[in-house]
Amino acid sequence: MAQNQNLKNLSEAGVSVWLDDLSRERISSGNLAELIETKSVVGVTTNPSIFQAALSAGDSYDEQINELAARGADVDATIRTVTTDDVRNACDIFAPVYESTNGVDGRVSIEVDPRLAHDTDKTAAQAIELWKIVDRPNLLIKIPATEAGIPAISRTLAEGISVNVTLIFSVERYRAVMDAYLEGIEAAKAAGHDVSTIHSVASFFVSRVDTEIDSRLDAIGTPEATELKGKAALANARLAYVAYQQVFETESRFQGLLSDGARPQRPLWASTGVKNPDYSDTLYVSDLVAPNTVNTMPEKTMDAFADHGTVDTESLVGRGPESQEVFDAISALGIDLTDVFLTLENEGVEKFEKAWGELLDATTEQLDAAKG
Repeated sequence: MAQNQNLKNLSEAGVSVWLDDLSRERISSGNLAELIETKSVVGVTTNPSIFQAALSAGDSYDEQINELAARGADVDATIRTVTTDDVRNACDIFAPVYESTNGVDGRVSIEVDPRLAHDTDKTAAQAIELWKIVDRPNLLIKIPATEAGIPAISRTLAEGISVNVTLIFSVERYRAVMDAYLEGIEAAKAAGHDVSTIHSVASFFVSRVDTEIDSRLDAIGTPEATELKGKAALANARLAYVAYQQVFETESRFQGLLSDGARPQRPLWASTGVKNPDYSDTLYVSDLVAPNTVNTMPEKTMDAFADHGTVDTESLVGRGPESQEVFDAISALGIDLTDVFLTLENEGVEKFEKAWGELLDATTEQLDAAKG
């Protein structure tokens, strides 16, 4: 089967195409393998909302949940077993991609329990537990970039475990994430781990930034405010890429680790589905093209790009100064950017906690029904 040309062009520009979704149906039907063959998909990300949706749809999980109920498994053990089985099977499907890219792609992510987002010790402990349960080298453990998550990231990496850092909204927090990555790699090296096998991506959220700032611009309502709508998210991501280049292409700390085989922590553009219908449905893909990046897309966004997406290789690199001007103008209108990013982080954690709660409730009902 031939690869879609638009997504192939994106991949050839240096952007790894990952799918922001996973379900047992995708795995068992062959859909995931087909996306690898036809849509240049080289990785998958998951989160509590994705698993909640997957377990709520159809009957793909009924047989396994019935078996677990018969064995007396509680709800937490059931969810852990079901989700890690899906992720392990997806890792196996991506194993050839993992091998052919020398471990860069072919990655599948699983997130720690979002209820642990503000507990460093428990986050690190569960990251290690999930790594052992899935037991695949192409796994990434997702850890949120909360204040408590930052030290957990370093601890997890120090154990030789690959990490997907999630829920990054501000460049300031992104710099803390990159510092945590370097600290973790240095600790892993000191502990005798082969650092060339440790990979990480930093998931920088895009569309939600426009959603939050646009609403504040609408509240101001002036022509100057209206003119800035739809510009914040791309500006934020471009400033993040400037920070990435500084840390991994220029500064000596990472350069000193290169001889040990250390890999740069790639920026991953997350939340790339467009939420405002006035904007192009491929905005957060076409306008974020640069080498050594990842774009994880909902299938709807992927299909839109496959149909009419374009690759603009000048959309990201070298856009720092004009992007800073966007944020200076937004600040000049009285919008508190620190509050914006804190609001987004809190909402992100709360959204995943809610999805996890709904997953617990639905699974509890299924277990109870199975037990009769």
